[in-house]
Amino acid sequence: MTAEVQTKNSAVEFATTTRVHVAINVNDVEQSLPFYSVLFGQEPTKLRPGYAKFEVAEPPVNFTLNQNPITQTGTGSLSHFGIQVKSTDEVLAAKERFIREGLATFEEDQVACCYAVQDKVWVTDPNGNSWEVFVVTEADAPHHAPVSKSGEEAACCTPTTSIGLNRGKLIPLAQGSGSSCC
Repeated sequence: MTAEVQTKNSAVEFATTTRVHVAINVNDVEQSLPFYSVLFGQEPTKLRPGYAKFEVAEPPVNFTLNQNPITQTGTGSLSHFGIQVKSTDEVLAAKERFIREGLATFEEDQVACCYAVQDKVWVTDPNGNSWEVFVVTEADAPHHAPVSKSGEEAACCTPTTSIGLNRGKLIPLAQGSGSSCC
């Protein structure tokens, strides 16, 4: 920025000095709204045709849905999304909220992941994007991912079960034997 440019303040207020922005493509914004309203515990702050914005205070994130049809779900360079919380009680509260709203969940307790031990609950949005709500219960673990009986590390950063919605009904999308991480 050069000296001639006048400094402008944000037109949007939020409590922290910075926040994460995540923008994802979805097949249908209207179909995705119920899932993300439950995930964040609030309605969108801006809703336009093919667009929805959630300005979430906790955790601080500017999250947008952009309607841009996806040819295949669960593909691309995206691994998953996560919300890190400060206690297992918060993980359990998220799980209860998801179940109360009719979302299928998958839990992992005391899983070694990203060289840490975590408790987490997973949900999957209508487009196949995996979300975890997690707490790190031990900051240092000897393994990046869970270790199999043969002593090899399993897959990391992937829920062992993929769950989601199909036309508003809960269905298991896939089941695997790996574990998750982050």
